[in-house]
Amino acid sequence: MTEAPTHTADTDDADDRKVVEQEQSEIRDFVKGLSGDDIKTGNWFTKLAAHAMNAYTEKVDWQYFQDRYQGVPADVIVDQRIKMASRYAALEGGLSAGAYTATVVATIGTAGGASPATVPAAVATVMVDVAFISQLQLRLAYDVSVLYRVPIDVHDPEDLWKLIRVAFTIKSGEAANKTVAKAVPVMVRPLVKRFYSGPTLAAGKALPVVGKHLLQRNVIKIGIPLVGVPLALLLNRYTTLVAGRHARAVFRNEARVIELAEHLSERSQHPQLMLWVAWLVLRANAKAKIADDKALLMRHLVRLVRERHEVVDDKLANVVDIDPAEVWKRVDAEPGDLGDVLDAAERVATVDGDVDPREKAILAELRERCRRG
Repeated sequence: MTEAPTHTADTDDADDRKVVEQEQSEIRDFVKGLSGDDIKTGNWFTKLAAHAMNAYTEKVDWQYFQDRYQGVPADVIVDQRIKMASRYAALEGGLSAGAYTATVVATIGTAGGASPATVPAAVATVMVDVAFISQLQLRLAYDVSVLYRVPIDVHDPEDLWKLIRVAFTIKSGEAANKTVAKAVPVMVRPLVKRFYSGPTLAAGKALPVVGKHLLQRNVIKIGIPLVGVPLALLLNRYTTLVAGRHARAVFRNEARVIELAEHLSERSQHPQLMLWVAWLVLRANAKAKIADDKALLMRHLVRLVRERHEVVDDKLANVVDIDPAEVWKRVDAEPGDLGDVLDAAERVATVDGDVDPREKAILAELRERCRRG
């Protein structure tokens, strides 16, 4: 968000309005550089992603927030950032609502050409709104990831796509809609659900397709007559609130998994064995797809064991179907107390919720072998 301001929910509207107007002015300059084809093809979003994030991520890191909120838990700061972003979104919606007329929809569909001069004024005004909200939600998601210490490198294509998915709840429609039900007033829910409805993006990491998706999604504010400012204000506010809460849920959960991996790695006396046992537990149901939390935990366990214990197990890395007999052989060959390995296995089994029967069977076998040892 703009300069990552430090004021909180009780800041008066005049200060917020000043921040929003400044950001709008910068976005307006950005939109002036777009061509009609940029808008029609969705390439505007590719350009916006670079415009919105490159300089921002250079100055906004975890220390940046610590200098401004020293000693404040991450959950509290995240909540303030979400509320602040939703206020900014509402203010911007009110300022931009004059462009929301049904005629603009048709104009967007026919916009084309390589010159910025070919972009009609009404379309440019709508694009300021769409770009403003898109940038706001991208930066909000990034802020949340930073505050929960989840590393995001916007110059890495996979990390950038992850940030985009989280910011705009792409391929997470169910999660977004469930959040909507609790996040917004009853009278607004149908509009917000329409905002998030429609076909799921299936175009992978094609940023122009994201741009077309976001523009089509925002046309809902234009295509409903006789609502004007109230609809723009409410939709901007509550869709940003939903996006922020979705980012909080995703990155807070990832932070939880990373924290568990750090704890297990730090106290492990048998790091190599721990990795074999952890993978056996995580793959207890070999026919099932690996849950996201399980895959995330194993990835961070391997990384932390490599960094802290200088252990790299190429044999484990090459395993396709893990053989329990191989793991039990390693357990039986290890002398001394294996309480840390057993504890790690029990914690790993609960990373994605309840322990299933297959995992319980592995834990029971491990306890028995640890007792015998």
